[in-house]
Amino acid sequence: MVFEEVCGVWTERRLTQEDAAELLGVCPRTFRRWTERCEEDGVDGLRDRRLSGASHRAAPVDEVMRMVDRRRTRHEGWSVGHFHSWRRRDGGARSHSWVKDKLQEAGAVPKSKGRGNSRCGKRQSLARAHRSQTGQFICSKTGHFHLLLTDTAFPAVPTKLVGI
Repeated sequence: MVFEEVCGVWTERRLTQEDAAELLGVCPRTFRRWTERCEEDGVDGLRDRRLSGASHRAAPVDEVMRMVDRRRTRHEGWSVGHFHSWRRRDGGARSHSWVKDKLQEAGAVPKSKGRGNSRCGKRQSLARAHRSQTGQFICSKTGHFHLLLTDTAFPAVPTKLVGI
């Protein structure tokens, strides 16, 4: 139900605050806050105030436009890292990831292909090729490969991990 309908039923004393809050899926304290805001400011008081203003940390639009224009006109073909290092020497104070994100949003730089779920993908084919010749490889959570040496008496029991 919509807040106005629930609040109307609550003001007619057909619902308790707890029941009204449960219908809206909030706690009773939140329902009381919403009713106070609605009485003070009307329905406009229920709007989310957090998203109303621009962030104080956001870059000025003209700075972003100048950077994108400069990249497109004078530095076409440069990598983002090269462009960022030039920009830092020229007085830019933003980070590499900020520059990359803004250039990608503007379409000046293509987005790179995602890495996928596993970082072991490129090295796993190498491990599979050498598995039969040199023993077993395992891939740790960090993406590093380790050679799994087994004891000759108990071949199924791993005894030592050696980093490759």
